[in-house]
Amino acid sequence: MEEDLRFDGKPPLTVREDPGSMSRQQAEIPHRRRVAAVSAAALSASRLTLPGVMDAEGRVDESRLRRHIFKNGGVSPSERGLAWRFLFGMYPCSSTALERSLLREQLLVRYQVMKRRWQQFLPSAVRMQLNGTDAELLAAVRYFDQREAQTQQQDQDQSEEVKDRLAFLELQAQILFERITFDLEELREAARIIDKDVPRTNRDLSYYQEEGLGNLLVLRDILITYAAFHPEVSYAQGMNDLCSRFLEVLDSEVDTFWSFSSYMEKFSRDFMADGLHRKIELEAALLKELDPPLYAHLVKDNMESFTFCHRWLLLGFQREFEHSDALRLFEILSCDHLELISQQVDRARYQERLDQKHYTGDRSESPQQTFNTDFTFELFICAAILLDNRESLLRCRDDVQLIQFTSSLQGKLDLNSTLEKAESHFYNYCKRCAWDYMNGHCRENSSKPEDFFYQLRSLFVLK
Repeated sequence: MEEDLRFDGKPPLTVREDPGSMSRQQAEIPHRRRVAAVSAAALSASRLTLPGVMDAEGRVDESRLRRHIFKNGGVSPSERGLAWRFLFGMYPCSSTALERSLLREQLLVRYQVMKRRWQQFLPSAVRMQLNGTDAELLAAVRYFDQREAQTQQQDQDQSEEVKDRLAFLELQAQILFERITFDLEELREAARIIDKDVPRTNRDLSYYQEEGLGNLLVLRDILITYAAFHPEVSYAQGMNDLCSRFLEVLDSEVDTFWSFSSYMEKFSRDFMADGLHRKIELEAALLKELDPPLYAHLVKDNMESFTFCHRWLLLGFQREFEHSDALRLFEILSCDHLELISQQVDRARYQERLDQKHYTGDRSESPQQTFNTDFTFELFICAAILLDNRESLLRCRDDVQLIQFTSSLQGKLDLNSTLEKAESHFYNYCKRCAWDYMNGHCRENSSKPEDFFYQLRSLFVLK
């Protein structure tokens, strides 16, 4: 084990699921050829079976959940829906099963009130505008309307106690949202663009087959509701593909809305020009660190913007890997494991500096930090793809050839290999920066938990 912890060798890489160890049916999300439920009531009391992640009352150890996802290359498809409800913040990890049951009702009613608000404000957008040439969309409307009728009947069949409780929650929600105002023109424009993009969502997925066509209309309502209540973000192209991923996994309109909204709290800037420009700048800076000649080639002539990485970074490499692997990668990136652990590394590095000053009696300023903490793991994934295709990129002479190059990768990349290479680049970058930062004065025999190098090694070692 001591040999595994040596800092001067290749890092022990994290364990990944072996796609060959399970059948395709097991590896993929089960076929659900029906319209998504409005709310998934049963899941509020369900349990995660991941080791040490959930206690007896249903509370989730968030750090263990995120570490499990990263170390094991995701969770099993059977537990993905519940895990995502915690990972993306719909359910607080500190909540018990009983508390989640009550929270689910509150989220359901709030979403319904929000949806009715924009529908009353913009009645022309209640129904998708159809030109009659898309027979599949016409069928989708029929399936969606059938689900709406079934939901209304289920609401009528509820007990008086449940109806009273929901009526009280609805009154609370109405008070909460009564002061919300909408910009009519902006909302109408958002609905118009959504009506163009939703039909372009990947209908080859089994989730949108047969009766599942109605999920296109569910997706549409979620996106318009989000745009109405988040005018600072509204709707941007690509959100339909991103939200579709949540809907497919969660299979619930309400749960998808709240999980997607929580995700967008962190990443909505990526759908704006300044946020995307910043991310592309970071990718260029990282590639310059890892491979200066390749960087120099890509910044010359008309290739200086790195915009060919745009869709990769915006949608989490959704089209570059086989579909089930793309879901796993999105899950791994969203667990923020390396970014979270790096905070521990940063604290350990600070303590190392203090100890070094005390040990040497040196009161002078320590060297400036050489780590770029904005280099998130998704940037290393992107860099791994670029470096793995280095020769092809060096043959590209303009943006047109770069776009052709990125198109040629769709659905062809191997996730496990890409993850291993990205981790290796991450490790080597940290190691080089660590030695630069410490200026070669690392204490050789220090292995206590707070030691900087111990923390850095622990990123890649299973406990």
